[in-house]
Amino acid sequence: MALQWFPGHMHKALKEIKESLSQVDILIEVLDARIPFSSENPEIAKIRGDKPCIKILNKYDLADPEITVRWQESLEKERGVKTITTSSDNPGNSKQLMQLIRSICSHKDGQAKVIKAMITGIPNVGKSTLINILADRIIAKTGNEPAVTKSQQRINLGSGIILFDTPGVLWPKLENPHSIYRLASSGAVKNTAMEYDDVGFFAADYLIKAYPEVLKERYKLDELPDTEIEFLEAAAKSRGAIMAGGRVNLHKICEILLKELQSGKLGRITLETPEMLVAEQIEIEEAAKKKAEAKAKRKQKFKTGSLTPDKKDRKEKREEKREEQSRRMKKSK
Repeated sequence: MALQWFPGHMHKALKEIKESLSQVDILIEVLDARIPFSSENPEIAKIRGDKPCIKILNKYDLADPEITVRWQESLEKERGVKTITTSSDNPGNSKQLMQLIRSICSHKDGQAKVIKAMITGIPNVGKSTLINILADRIIAKTGNEPAVTKSQQRINLGSGIILFDTPGVLWPKLENPHSIYRLASSGAVKNTAMEYDDVGFFAADYLIKAYPEVLKERYKLDELPDTEIEFLEAAAKSRGAIMAGGRVNLHKICEILLKELQSGKLGRITLETPEMLVAEQIEIEEAAKKKAEAKAKRKQKFKTGSLTPDKKDRKEKREEKREEQSRRMKKSK
């Protein structure tokens, strides 16, 4: 999938986050509850160190609640990490974040000092909406598209808490090839950067395996096909995504599927589980090992060359002759 993954302004924003992190008492990272791993910026984990961190699983109302519980258990195994779920339709739960911040930073209560918190998150995880709820006023610009916040700003939330807001940043390289498709499926990248067909096929393949009954009910299918192409063709007929001559409009049905997934019309769906990521990490490590071995072989072959035995023998004799000449010259001096 063609995608400008890490534009220049994100490099600058990430650098500013690194510089400001030493000034804050606690880090808040907003994740998409439907893709907690894929929406978690590994660059933030690298620079966080031992600083306490609250990971917010936002858009909880769109995610599978049972899987969200498993993700919270998995994330809280990391030292210094606490989790909380939030959603735009449950602002009361968002307010619990203030209590959690004060609880974690309770060592500052008797010092009459302001608690400084930094909030981060990739584009379109709902960070700006969450900030407006916490501040109880319109502070951050919101929009159902990524990269709305453009620069850092400091917000006084009251109750002795100052919030450092940061732009949504991605990271330079994706180690897990599935993550880009999950991010695209959830709407974390702009629609103009997506190829609906490519992402739609990925989403259809996953949903057939993980949520078959949801697809059958939503697209009014008596039987669910085994493959993504067969499902998309059947769904297209159900929704009238048909072109002249009776041909299926795959682009249109992929667009419909993704928009209904992102809006929650398909129901509460999570696109990855902790168990899936363990298996995928093993695959990634094995692939990296094979790649390293192949690179080492190519390097060795480059050093020795692809010489035939005759050519190799003549090359060795030439090298021996040069060495002998070098020794004679040194003796003559």
